[in-house]
Amino acid sequence: MKQNRLGRTDIMVSEYCLGTMTFGTQTDEADAHGQLDMALDAGINFLDTAEMYPVNPIRAETIGDSEAIIGRWIEKSGRRGDYVLATKHSGEGLKAVRDGAPISKDSIAATVEGSLKRLKTDYIDLYQFHWPNRGSFMFRKNWSFAPWNSGHTLDDIRADMESCLEALQEQVDKGNIRAFGLSNEGAWGTAQWLQLSEAGKGPRVSTMQNEYSMLCRLYDTDLAEMSIYEEVGLIAYSPLATGLLTGKYQGGEIPEGSRMSINDNLGGRVSPRVFAAVEAYLEIARKHDLDPTQMALAWCKTRPFMASVIFGATSQTQLAHIIAGKDLELSADVVAEIDAAHKAHPMPY
Repeated sequence: MKQNRLGRTDIMVSEYCLGTMTFGTQTDEADAHGQLDMALDAGINFLDTAEMYPVNPIRAETIGDSEAIIGRWIEKSGRRGDYVLATKHSGEGLKAVRDGAPISKDSIAATVEGSLKRLKTDYIDLYQFHWPNRGSFMFRKNWSFAPWNSGHTLDDIRADMESCLEALQEQVDKGNIRAFGLSNEGAWGTAQWLQLSEAGKGPRVSTMQNEYSMLCRLYDTDLAEMSIYEEVGLIAYSPLATGLLTGKYQGGEIPEGSRMSINDNLGGRVSPRVFAAVEAYLEIARKHDLDPTQMALAWCKTRPFMASVIFGATSQTQLAHIIAGKDLELSADVVAEIDAAHKAHPMPY
């Protein structure tokens, strides 16, 4: 499998990344450990998790379980060095973690140590801030942007970023983390982080983990240009739009055990326009005799700013299906038809 560099680091990762947010809820430990072995055997060397996982649903009593499941696999297999391991520090407002406290210089060291302990490792390859303290355009908030209006000034925001970078640098110096990434960030926020790191305040941003799929192409505007010229590659999450692009929810179907059976609006992605948009992409797959899941993932790989594409599989059966299409390359005609469908069905949620 082709590998890409994470930012300006020497860390190389596969084009596909195994996501683990269902490990401990929809995916039990035995299946999760089987997936970790299967992905490696298929040439996928990149693994993404977070301190808050698993999800569907998020519960205080399961926070950290996904990391712990991975940690027990690392301990059992002895294959820590085979994976590039990424995890995340939760942002402000998630009551199940630190009672919703923001990312800060006071939270970073303990949070890193907690992840290291659960993961049973002495280093994290990529440490990401899960979402910015000031909020973001992600999670459908692009429809109702409002500035951080609780009395914070530009100087406050930059001072907060600077103190966090200094705390991160301490973790880099200790050998606890190798690289720093953002998630659910915007172009302006990323520019601030980059300016501060270039002023010597701490590690440089290497990656951005934002939602990206044929149904969600917000990244194609200013963030795309930032990615290319600043060498901050996108690690795309939800490339299947939480399963919508597989076609399994068309016609009102809700398969037992699926994400929609747990979260009926798929985090705000179910809308009056989304199923017509999905049908347009399914028609392209049928026309070219392509599997829609494999087509959606392969399309993400065509984007010039892509570092890696995170997919999740609730079972080894789903993972095997994705692996079967890992080398799929789309023709120029297919890509052009996908772009035309996007123009006809822009921003369906």
